[in-house]
Amino acid sequence: MQNLLALIDRAFLSAANLYVSRAVIGGAQTWIDNLIAIVINLLIAAYFWNVTQSAWRALPEQENFAEIRRLYRFIWMLYGLIMIIFGAQQALSYAFALSSTDVLGAMGREVVVNAIALLIIGAPIWYYSWRVSQNALSDSDEQESLLRLALLYKLSLIGVVVTLTASGNLLYLILMRAFGDGKTLAEFIQSIGAPISIGVPFAVVWAYYGDWLRLQFAFDENSIRRAGKRRLYFYILSLIGLAASFFAVASLLSLVIDLLTSKSYLSSGGFSEPLSRALAFLAAGLPLWLLTWRPTQFRALEDGALGDHARRSVIRKIYLYLVLFAAVIGGMASAGGLIFTLINAALGGETSNFANSILNNLQALILFIVLLFYHLSALRTDGALRADALEAKQKGFSLTVFDHDGKFGERMKVAFAKRAPNLTLNIVSVKDEIPAELKADAILFSSILLTDAPKNIEAWIRSFNGNKLAVAEDAAGVFWAGNDPQAVDSARALAEGEQIRPQSAKGTSTWTYIAYVFAALFALQVLFMLITLGVSLVTGF
Repeated sequence: MQNLLALIDRAFLSAANLYVSRAVIGGAQTWIDNLIAIVINLLIAAYFWNVTQSAWRALPEQENFAEIRRLYRFIWMLYGLIMIIFGAQQALSYAFALSSTDVLGAMGREVVVNAIALLIIGAPIWYYSWRVSQNALSDSDEQESLLRLALLYKLSLIGVVVTLTASGNLLYLILMRAFGDGKTLAEFIQSIGAPISIGVPFAVVWAYYGDWLRLQFAFDENSIRRAGKRRLYFYILSLIGLAASFFAVASLLSLVIDLLTSKSYLSSGGFSEPLSRALAFLAAGLPLWLLTWRPTQFRALEDGALGDHARRSVIRKIYLYLVLFAAVIGGMASAGGLIFTLINAALGGETSNFANSILNNLQALILFIVLLFYHLSALRTDGALRADALEAKQKGFSLTVFDHDGKFGERMKVAFAKRAPNLTLNIVSVKDEIPAELKADAILFSSILLTDAPKNIEAWIRSFNGNKLAVAEDAAGVFWAGNDPQAVDSARALAEGEQIRPQSAKGTSTWTYIAYVFAALFALQVLFMLITLGVSLVTGF
C-alpha cells in the first residue's frame, strides 16, 4: 500500500507538470522500484494469508486467535483513517491558501495532489476494514470486546480534544482580528485555515466514533456496568474542561491585575493577545466542563442503586482526589510565592513588581481554595449520602443472637452499639423456647453451640438457610485449629502429652518475616546512632 501510494502520487504530480520529488512519500523512487516492491510484498502477504487460513481450520480454541485478528483489522482501519485525516487536512489547507496566493510561503499545487492520493488510497482501506469489523458485531464476543471499547474511547477522546483545541485557536485568531492585529484579509484567511483544516476532520471523527461509542455502551445489558463505562468517558472530558476553564479564569484575573498595576509590556504590546487567549480557553473549556460534570454530579446525587454505585465509583474518587491534590499543591505554591514576596520586601529586596506579584499570587491562592472547597464538598456529600444509604440498609437488616450463658448477648449488644448501632439486633436465650414468629436475615452464636447446644436450638440452626456467624470461644476439651498444619501440630502435641495452646487462625506469612527482618535492621541502625551520639558527647568528637 505504501508503494502503491507512492506510485499514484508521483503519477498525479507528473500529470500536473509538478516535481515528483514533492510526493508525500517515495519522491526519490521510480515506478520500477514500486512495482517490484508491490509484487514481492503481495507474494509474502498471500503466503501468510494462507498460513492463517490453515490455522483457523486447525485450531480447536480460536478465542485468542480471534482477538489478534480483531487487532489486525483495527490496525488497518487506523492506517486508512490516518491517511484520510491527513489528506482532508491538506486539501482544506490548500483551499484556504487559494485566497492568499500573494502571501509569502503560500502552498503549492503539490499539496492538493498529495491530498488526493492519500484520500484515494486511505478511503477504501478504511471503508473495507471498518465494514468488516462492523459486520462482526453480530457476534457477542465482538460486542463485549474490550479492545473495541478501548479503540472507540481513544478515537472519541482524541477527536474531542483536537477539535476543542482547534476551536480555541480559531476563536483566538478571530478575537485578535476583532481587536485589530494588523493582518490583511488574505493573511487572516490563511491563518484560520490551519485550525479549521485540523478541527474539521477530527470533529467528524469525534461525531462518528462518539456515536459508535454510545452504541457500544448500549450492548452491555447490565445498567451498572453501562453507567460505569460512560462515567470514565465523562470524567476524562470533565477534567480537561476544568483545567482549561481554570487556566482561562486565572489568565483573565491576571490580565486585570496587570492593567491595574500598569505592567510595562501592556503599554507596548497591548492586552489583545492575552485577552484573546484567555477568552478562547474559556469558550472551549467551560462548556465542556459544564456538559460533562453536571450530568455526573446529578447521577451521584440520585437515590437507588445507580446513584450509590456512582458515588462509590473508583473513577469518581480518582477524579475528585486528583483535583483535590492539584488544588492543594497549587494553593501551597501560591501561598509560598505570596509569603516569599512579603518576606523579600520586608528584608529590603527587589520591590518593583511588588503589588503585581502580591495580587497574582493572592488571586491564584483564592482560585485554588475555591477549587479545593467545591470538590471537597462534593466528596463530603458523597460520604454523607453513602452513610445514609448504609444506615438504611442496616436498619432493614435483622440479626438474631443466640445467648447461651446470659452474658454472650450483653457482650454482643455492647459491641454492636459501638460498631453498628443501626443494625436491628434480637437476643434469644437458648434456655427459652424459640418464638414461632422468629425471622432473621442472619444469626450469630458462640462456637460453643456447635458442640453443646439444646436439641431445639441445634435443629433450628440446622434448618436456617441464611448466613450464620460463629464467634470462636474456648470450651472445655475443644480446641480450634485454623488450618491443616495447626491441626496436625495440635494432634502431635496431644500424642506427646503436651498442653495445647490457643493458636491464631492464620500462620505467619513470608512477608511478615521480611517485615520483622527490616524492623530489626532499622532498630539496629537506630541503636548504632544512639551509641555514636553517646560516644561523641562523652569524648567531645
